[in-house]
Formats: sequence, C-alpha cells, structure tokens
Amino acid sequence: MQLRISPSMRSITISNGFVDSMKLRVGPAPPLLPHHPPHHTSASSAFSYRSLFYFVLFCACLLPFVFIRTALVTLEGLECSSLDCFKRHIGPSIFGKSNGSSKKLVKELYEVLHKVDKEEAPISENLPDTFHEFMSEMKNHKYDARTFAVRLKATMENMNKEIKKSRLSEQLFKHYAASAVPRGIHCLSLRLTDEYSSNAHARKQLPPPELLPILSDNSYYHLVLATDNILAASVVVSSAIQSSENAERLVFHIITDKKTYPGMHSWFALNPISPAIIEVKSVHQYGWLTRENVPVLEAMENHNFVRSHYHGNRASAISGGDNPRAFASKLQARSPMYISLLNHLRIFLPELFPNLDKVLFLDDDVVIQRDLSPLWEIDLQGKVMGAVETCRGDDKWVMSKRFRTYFNFSHPLIVANLDPDECPWAFGMNIFDLSAWRKTNIRETFHYWVKENIKSGLTLWKFGTLPPALIAFRGHVYPIDPAWHMLGLGYQENSKLDNVREAAVIHYNGQCKPWLDIGFKHLKPFWMKHVNHSNDFIRNCHILEPL
Repeated sequence: MQLRISPSMRSITISNGFVDSMKLRVGPAPPLLPHHPPHHTSASSAFSYRSLFYFVLFCACLLPFVFIRTALVTLEGLECSSLDCFKRHIGPSIFGKSNGSSKKLVKELYEVLHKVDKEEAPISENLPDTFHEFMSEMKNHKYDARTFAVRLKATMENMNKEIKKSRLSEQLFKHYAASAVPRGIHCLSLRLTDEYSSNAHARKQLPPPELLPILSDNSYYHLVLATDNILAASVVVSSAIQSSENAERLVFHIITDKKTYPGMHSWFALNPISPAIIEVKSVHQYGWLTRENVPVLEAMENHNFVRSHYHGNRASAISGGDNPRAFASKLQARSPMYISLLNHLRIFLPELFPNLDKVLFLDDDVVIQRDLSPLWEIDLQGKVMGAVETCRGDDKWVMSKRFRTYFNFSHPLIVANLDPDECPWAFGMNIFDLSAWRKTNIRETFHYWVKENIKSGLTLWKFGTLPPALIAFRGHVYPIDPAWHMLGLGYQENSKLDNVREAAVIHYNGQCKPWLDIGFKHLKPFWMKHVNHSNDFIRNCHILEPL
C-alpha cells in the first residue's frame, strides 16, 4: 500500500496495488458571507479540513496492519464468520491483550492435574512406551481431561520405575566390572611371576645389600604403598619420581601379598627406578601379622556372615527403595577389598617401620604431580597424621562428607559416642608421625571398634577401614591444604580438569579406576601417561594402548 501527499497538502493518493487508487482533493475554503463573523467561519473550515486530513492519514496507517492480520488468520485456517470472532483474533494483536480463554484452559488443566496427583495411579499393563504412542492413544480414545491426567501420571510413574531399575542394574554391572581383574593386568602378573622363577635378574635383592641401611635412615623421604596391583604400583612410583625435585632421596617401601610378591619383585628388579631406592616385601615375611593380631583375619575365619557379606551375592543388596547412588554405596561397602590384610596394614605402620619417624602412606590409585618433600616439613603440632578434610570444598558431592555419611546413627553405640556433624578426613595420601603415634593407643582403639562392628552384625558403618580409623584417630589429625590431595576421580565424572592439573596428588578413589574400561575417558590420561608402554611385558599383554 502506498500513500502520497502532494507538496501543497491539497491532495492525498492511497494505492494498495490491488484496487484502483483513491484520490482525495482538499479544495479552498468557501467564500465568506457578509453577515458571518470572519474569524468564526475561518476557524470552522480549517478545523473540518484538518480533521478529515488526519482521519485519512490514520486509516492509511492502520489498514495495512488489519490486512496483514486478516491474511494470517485466514492462512491459519481459522473460520471467522462473526465480528466477535474477528475481535478475538485481531484485537489482541492490535491492542496487546492476551487470550483469556487460553488462560482459563491452562488453569482448568492445572486443577485436574493437581487433583490426580493426590490419587494413587492405577496399575495397568497396557501403558504406552513412547510419547508417540501416548498421543495416539489420547487421539483414538478421545479421553476427557481427567482420564488424560490419570493416564499421563500412570505412564510417567511406570517410565520412572523402568529408568530406576535400569540405573540399579548399571550400578550392579559396574560393581562387577570394578571387582574383576582386567585380562591384561592378569597377564602381566602371570608373565612376571614366571620371569621370577626363570630369570635370576628378576630375583636380585631389592635394594642391593650396600643400600640396606638407607631403609631406616630418617634423612630420606620414605613412601609406603600396600598393593597387589603391579601396574598401579608402577604408576605411583614412576609419577612420584618424575615429579620429585629430590628423587635421589626417595625410598619406596612396597608391601604386597604372597601371591603377587614374585611378580611385583620381578617388575621393579627388571625396571630399576634409580636414583630412587625401592624395597619390595610380602606380608608373609612379617611373622607377627597373624589372625591373633589382625581382627579382620580372625573374623573371616570364624564368622560365616562376614564371609557371606563380602563374598556372597551382591545382587541381594538391591532394595526397591534405594536410589542408584545409595545402591552404589552399598555395593562398594561389600567389596572384598575392605577385609583384605593389605587394606588394614596402615594401622600397623609403627610396627612395620620401627626405626622410622615419618612416612607418607599412599593408596595404589593415586598419581603424584608435584614434589612431595614439603610434606615432611609440615609441623603437625604434635598430631599423628596430616590429612585433607572432606567436609568443605567446591565439589559438593566429593567434599561434603560428615560422620553421618559413614556411620549408622540409628545404632545406640554410635549415637552415644559420635557427633553426626563432625568433619571426616580422607585416606589415600597421609603423612604420619610415627614417633607421636607410638605414644598413643590408636591401634587398640581401631581394633576395639572393628570387633564391635563384627558383634553388631556389621551394622555400625558402611565402609571398611576408614570409619574405625575416623574414631581411632580422633584428636590426632592435623588438617593439611586440600591442594595436596584431590579426591573423587573414580566416581565424580565432572571433576574440573583445571583442579586436576593443579593438585599435588590426584586420587581415583571409587569404582571407575583408570586401568578399567569403566574409567572416565577424560580423566584417564593423567594416569596413562605414567604407564611404560615401551616395556615388553606391557606390550605383550596388550595393556591399555596409549590414548
């Protein structure tokens, strides 16, 4: 539509391109009659012409919008045969008014859904599996609003049950995957064990006789690792040496079980870690580590329910009321690793190393990324252990623990002795002052609570060695900077990579270990780069090709 106004303001031409143009001419004012007051007549005429001019101008501006909106209504397939219909569709667009009928419909639907929400959804075997099926059912049966709401609720609740069941199964399968030994790692252990029996170099003394005095020299940095995983041990040692500014002062004490000892010894005998020093020993070489001194060994031998709990059917832990995260926690608590002697060795550190004053105890699922020697310089202020607390931090899942996370506060013995809001700390990277430890009764307290848990039918806490240690070390822990020890890389998939890079020690605690297929792909490289892929045993066993 076009609007043209003549320069003299005496004519207006309106053309819409479809009908003939309309031309309006504004002529001069009529002659004045002698008996009319001149000023009155002139004002009246001017007012009339101006009113007409502005009216035409307003119509010219309004008509295009009316035309376009009418066309849209027609294209949308709306049938308007009355002025009321025209007003309902045109009016809101022009004057910005909302459609009252739509608001009323939403309100009525909400009221129906609210009423149905308070009712029990009917059990039906013929619920739709997809949204498309649901819509087809609604269309074919022409349900009223209430029936629609009831079917919608039943469908959603059924889908929620299926999703939950699937997630519980996922956690169960993940638990089995985490408990299994990968084929490549099993192959490595077998080949190295065979090498120990056939190769004299694999049996050479570690360390050489001339270096034996260093094993009890307190001027060195002593690191202790208890594990039956040869590959994991190699990563811990390799990463510590590569990150150290004083590698020649590092002394590693590796303790393993009788079955793994030949293979573990072979690896470090055939792959020297110079300039650092390493000792490999087996628990069977410590004659005093018997069931009389280790309550968990006695429990495994004399209590069937303990064996059943840790070695029985894991699927029996499933409860319909569990959410997947709680179920995963229950499965982890039933892992056999929690009753292994290697997992309990840390409570015997003063007896294992009677001549040492300070040691750093490491789990086998850690990677060292910074020089650790400053840990020996920390003033523990008379405390026995330096550890990172896990009740505060940026990650609200990993660093929001309290005593209630680990202990059963429905048990009267726990309620009488512990505070549910007390802040726990983490195992995995701990500096121990063994001189201070020897002046305490920590080991006796630890064993007392382990026995009480066995008496209670394993109902005092969820996990293995940490809960009794939290009790035994109360008042003996010095909090260290969290930057020393980053936790959760084995269960927190959303660990921030910047934080991972900056941490001194990263800990893959949890099920998703970096040497397993279920490990998180973006977190594996921090561990993988310390695997010696050029080693013949690693290559021949096809272990974890480089990412």
